Amino acid sequence: MRQEHFIVESNRYAGAGLYRLELSGNTEDIRADGQFVNVSVPGKYLRRPFSVYRVIPGRMTLLYKVAGSGTSLMAEWTPGTVVHMLTGLGSGYGLSRCGDKPLIVGGGYGSASVYGLARELALEGKAPSVILGFDTQEEAVVLEDFIGLIQFGASVRLATRDGSAGIQGLVTDLIDTSQQSSNPLYSFIYACGPLPMLRALSDQLPELPGQFSLEARMGCGFGACMGCTIQTTRGPLRVCKEGPVFDKGEIIWT
Repeated sequence: MRQEHFIVESNRYAGAGLYRLELSGNTEDIRADGQFVNVSVPGKYLRRPFSVYRVIPGRMTLLYKVAGSGTSLMAEWTPGTVVHMLTGLGSGYGLSRCGDKPLIVGGGYGSASVYGLARELALEGKAPSVILGFDTQEEAVVLEDFIGLIQFGASVRLATRDGSAGIQGLVTDLIDTSQQSSNPLYSFIYACGPLPMLRALSDQLPELPGQFSLEARMGCGFGACMGCTIQTTRGPLRVCKEGPVFDKGEIIWT
């Protein structure tokens, strides 16, 4: 964990209440493979946690949704604004475990957590199968970035609840389990999204190894307050410290 300051390069509205925040600064300990940063908002006591969407040397991209007074203040940041944050937080996905047929599932805002993962695996030649789910086409603001990975061998499919883009339905409707036992279509699953989606994926693919990134309200973001503790087969674990990425089989669904 490091305390850093970044400079806002751009802060653009992307649609559906989402903003794309481009920052410059020291990125040497920041990864876009499931890690997160904790952003300080002036006038607010608690920092706000956000998944790292993309990072290149000296540059980082965050996606955030205006959902309260803190993120409303963030939406007013202009180029040149100095942003203080804690970086290098949380555990990332285990990329070496994916096998040759990785499945990557992102639901809603959770799609921001898996873009860096999908990009890295695609660039390594793993040809990940990506499935994204949103309520409406308007919310699929990250879709164009994922489609850009097709040139590197990734496949991308989309489901929306209202049928305005892709198929009408849920991400689970796009997963073929008919041959998973005899001729596996997938070697590993990575997923981030709402808990009901993650639990449905776990039930749908019970034998498939994988990792899930959990979304949780956090107080400190580095394990001191215990406010984001969940129950696992290893006992109580903190989403911010031992997570947010957990092995699929160790999560106890309540």
